[in-house]
Amino acid sequence: MNANQIVNMITRQIIRRLVNGGINAGFKAMSNRGKSGQNTANEQAQSNTPQPQAKQAKQAMRAMRRMNKF
Repeated sequence: MNANQIVNMITRQIIRRLVNGGINAGFKAMSNRGKSGQNTANEQAQSNTPQPQAKQAKQAMRAMRRMNKF
């Protein structure tokens, strides 16, 4: 591997992490945007329970697949 390939690889990794962080922040902002004080008691009880890690991972993978299509 020459120096140019190494620099390109590191640059891609950094850019990918920055873009993914921005995408995640955007998804969080959009999901919190629709959550106003108009929820019913049942919806509030469900929203306060934490989601399992596996479910969050699946949702993140689906979102990334959707974003990669563009």
